[in-house]
Amino acid sequence: MSQEKQLHVGKISGVFGIKGWLKIFSFTTQREDILKYSPWLLKKNNATQTVEVLTGQLQSKGVVAQLKGIADRNDAEALIGWDIFIDYAKLPPLRPDEYYWLDLIGIEVENTDGVVLGLIESILETGANDVLIVQGSERQHAIPFIQQQTVLMIDLPARKMRVDWDADF
Repeated sequence: MSQEKQLHVGKISGVFGIKGWLKIFSFTTQREDILKYSPWLLKKNNATQTVEVLTGQLQSKGVVAQLKGIADRNDAEALIGWDIFIDYAKLPPLRPDEYYWLDLIGIEVENTDGVVLGLIESILETGANDVLIVQGSERQHAIPFIQQQTVLMIDLPARKMRVDWDADF
């Protein structure tokens, strides 16, 4: 798996049964989507290992999965607490007006007056709309991610975004 662009998609949170199945805490929008992205790169502290997902399913409010080479509860217990990453290239393609959050982090944001507000540091999901957290040299801005209203232009290759947002707000 490429070390260049990896996406943190979940964590192994426990064991399920005696045959090596694992409880997975999924960060994907649809919890079970994490099962579509095999292989997984597992990371804990400085250790990494690549594992193949054999099968899995929704179980109550979570996800359970069976990994190749994990045949019993003892093997499964050794993986509790490992973070799950996937190769970014495995993500499905998007429509022209859609973006993965990972692609927006680090983009320079300027307003319609040409004032550079800073770089996108993170994105918050609020329910109503996502909010860009833009870190400038002197202050932080929380800008609603509403395309064609506050977000006017995104140029991923140039790593720039233009917004309709007052620099003092």
